[in-house]
Amino acid sequence: MASFPPRVNEKEIVRSRTIGELLAPAAPFDKKCGRENWTVAFAPDGSYFAWSQGHRTVKLVPWSQCLKNFLLHGTKNITNSSSLRLPRQNSDGTQKNKPREHIIDCGDIVWSLAFGSSVPEKQSRCVNIEWHRFKFGQDQLLLATGLNNGRIKIWDAYTGKLLLNLVDHTEVVRDLTFAPDGSLILVSASRDKTLRVWDLKDDGNMMKVLRGHQNWVYSCAFSPDSSMLCSVGASKAVVAAILV
Repeated sequence: MASFPPRVNEKEIVRSRTIGELLAPAAPFDKKCGRENWTVAFAPDGSYFAWSQGHRTVKLVPWSQCLKNFLLHGTKNITNSSSLRLPRQNSDGTQKNKPREHIIDCGDIVWSLAFGSSVPEKQSRCVNIEWHRFKFGQDQLLLATGLNNGRIKIWDAYTGKLLLNLVDHTEVVRDLTFAPDGSLILVSASRDKTLRVWDLKDDGNMMKVLRGHQNWVYSCAFSPDSSMLCSVGASKAVVAAILV
C-alpha cells in the first residue's frame, strides 16, 4: 500500500473531486465506438475538449458549455452539449468561430490526439508560400489524430472537415504534440521507432525523421521555447533533439 513520506501532511493536500462524467454511447456490436477510451486533449484556448470514444471515433465538445452543464447537474452524464453554445470573441468584440459539437470518424483506431493553433507571425519555412493549398489564419484550430495504421489525419476543429492526411509512418502513431510557439509544427511518435516532424503551414510536408530510438516510441514533448524535443519509448532512455 502506497503512503506519503513523514514530512508530508496529508491533511494539507487538496483532494480532487469528480465534477462530471462523459460516457461513450453503448454500442457493443459497433466497432466505431464504445470500447476503451485511450486519449483526450484540450484546445489551447480552452474552446474544445476532444476524447477518443473507443476505436475510430473522436468527439469534440465545446468545453465551456460542457463545464457549465457539469456545474449545473453535478456528476450527471453529459451526452449532448450542443443545445447551448457559447461564442468566442475577438479582442475587438467581433464574434469568432462558434465551437460546435462534432463526432469525427477517423477510419481506424485512434491512439493519440493533439490540438494546434496558428500565430500569424510564425511563417512557414517553405519559400513557395504562394503555392500552399491551405491558408491558416489566426482563428484556425486544428485537431491531429494519430491512428493504428500509421496515418495522421488533420481536422478543422470548428467544422469537422478533414484537411490533411499524413502517411509516412509504418506503425501505430502513439503520441502527437504541436510546438507551443504557434508555428503549427507537429511531431509524431510511432511504434516504427521514429519521430517525424511536420510543417502544417507547408501543407503538412515532413521536415525531418528522428531515429534515435532502438524500440517503440511512446511519448514526446516540446520545450516551452519550441527549440528542443524530448521523447521516451520502450527503453530506459530519454532522447533529446534540438530542432533548428
